[in-house]
Amino acid sequence: MILPINTYSDPVLTATAKPLKGVDSSIEELIAEMFQTMYKAPGIGLAAPQVGHSLRLLVVDISTISEYADYKPMVVINPRIVSVSGRNSMEEGCLSVPGVAGDVIRPSRITLHYRDEKFEEHTEEFSDMMARVLQHEIDHLDGTLFIDRMEKRDRRKIQKTLDAIKQGRVKTSYPVAPHAPKIAVEA
Repeated sequence: MILPINTYSDPVLTATAKPLKGVDSSIEELIAEMFQTMYKAPGIGLAAPQVGHSLRLLVVDISTISEYADYKPMVVINPRIVSVSGRNSMEEGCLSVPGVAGDVIRPSRITLHYRDEKFEEHTEEFSDMMARVLQHEIDHLDGTLFIDRMEKRDRRKIQKTLDAIKQGRVKTSYPVAPHAPKIAVEA
């Protein structure tokens, strides 16, 4: 099943996701649906908050990029970046912020402690594109979007597009979650 993707200004995207305590059939189903959704969009990474689940879970598959064709799809649960090194700038985009791209500076190499889809522990080093995608998706688990890491002057240039997304005026090739109307609360 293809899941609708939550977009900019949805509260689930600014919350800190909760750790998983294990993998059961409902999580296995969510993982499968996240891969289907990511491929349909098309994307190379997707975090559970992007599909409305505030869980520390993400999927990544960069093999659709020709120079990374040998990389295997990956499920990452409860990730924790142990160390970082290097630094580079690259343009990023996000399925939750459609139509927006911008340069983001990130470490070029990370050491990551995480659990896989069988809930087995791993500590591995990642570099270049894989390190970037993992950091981008881990940011989602911490309630941060790539636009939060952009330079202020670049962020101002995209503000009109962000306002349109916030108002639900967005066109995508994939389903997006409807924006709940803002209800005024009287004091």
